[in-house]
Amino acid sequence: MPLALLALAVGAFGIGTTEFVMMGLLPDVADDLSVSIPTAGHLVSAYALGVVIGAPLLAALTARMPRRAVLVGLMGLFVAGNALSAVAPGYDSLLAARFLSGLPHGAFFGVGAVVATSVVAPERRARSVSLMFAGLTVANIAGVPVATSMGQHLGWRTTFLGVGAIGVAAIVSLLLLIPRDGGGPAPVTGLRGELAALRSLPVWLALGTTVAGFGALFAAYSYITPMLTGAAGYTHSSVTLLLALFGVGATAGNLLGGRLADHAMRRTLFGGLASLAAVLTVFPLLMRTPLTAALAVLLLGTAAFVTGSPLQLMVMEKASAAPALASSANQAAFNLANAGGAWIGGLALAAGYGVTSPALAGTGLAVLGLAVAGTAYAVDRRRSVPARARERLVTGHVPQHPETLRS
Repeated sequence: MPLALLALAVGAFGIGTTEFVMMGLLPDVADDLSVSIPTAGHLVSAYALGVVIGAPLLAALTARMPRRAVLVGLMGLFVAGNALSAVAPGYDSLLAARFLSGLPHGAFFGVGAVVATSVVAPERRARSVSLMFAGLTVANIAGVPVATSMGQHLGWRTTFLGVGAIGVAAIVSLLLLIPRDGGGPAPVTGLRGELAALRSLPVWLALGTTVAGFGALFAAYSYITPMLTGAAGYTHSSVTLLLALFGVGATAGNLLGGRLADHAMRRTLFGGLASLAAVLTVFPLLMRTPLTAALAVLLLGTAAFVTGSPLQLMVMEKASAAPALASSANQAAFNLANAGGAWIGGLALAAGYGVTSPALAGTGLAVLGLAVAGTAYAVDRRRSVPARARERLVTGHVPQHPETLRS
């Protein structure tokens, strides 16, 4: 494994920790700042809003800068946001600090994906992306539980100081392990050219697949605690360990998806979405006993994250003139999926369909993701026919395009 991927994974670990740790610290933060838990929940939304706004904006503004410098700068902004969170005097200032912390999230993964694919052979591109994302999934196994425990015993402000320290370690790793020209020369298309690359229908279909596919995950995962306690019979104190089990599944699925996507990217995507739909369909049945509920949590993480690397790589390929911007936009789509999936799952719960009903709402979103992915495949096939016909007239044979072979 190129050491540059390790540096990217360290940054991803810090980002994953700060993104998810707030959910476990909400009661402590709410009590300390004298606000209600629902009001404190807006701190989670502020971070997600920062990701959605910052991902395409920062990627576009830094498009012509050296990519190692961009990654270091983004991680510096991440450290600043967490440091400000640790010293925030009140709720409003903490809300602003959380928004600031979210701004570099999507752009870091977007630019990082370009760098990751540049330091490996072409046939290992998806695997390299999955290794970077492994930092994010491992954060759910180790980073979030440790940071949550630290916040509960030493105060929530200590948690953000600790996450900031991870960011500093990531900056040092990036400076030491990523080549000065990491990712090759920056594109010279300019901001207008970068934005023009996002006007393609295949790019938007790929982003739509991300929103629907990961929306399916978050429709269920957002309400995993009431499912585990209300249906499977677990105590609240046991949920943290089960969420770590989800992280194990997510890490396994992420690495498996990267390996499979290097051989057949589109089939891996279809298989992952179909598996996610199947897991969510049987989720209510698996939630009837503690043992099968633990299996359900593991399978949910595995099935969902199989699609992570192929989706990231597909967006980059469809917007080859602006891979960093497209890759960052995919991170914004991921956070839209987080918010939208949680909202749709909440509608099912509020309608009185039962504590496990968000999983079935997720099934519908996974099927929608399959439909969008199928539409994208049909569009690609239709667009490739004229190109192959023209080449047949010129050369007298049918070309074997890499995208066709990998599908």
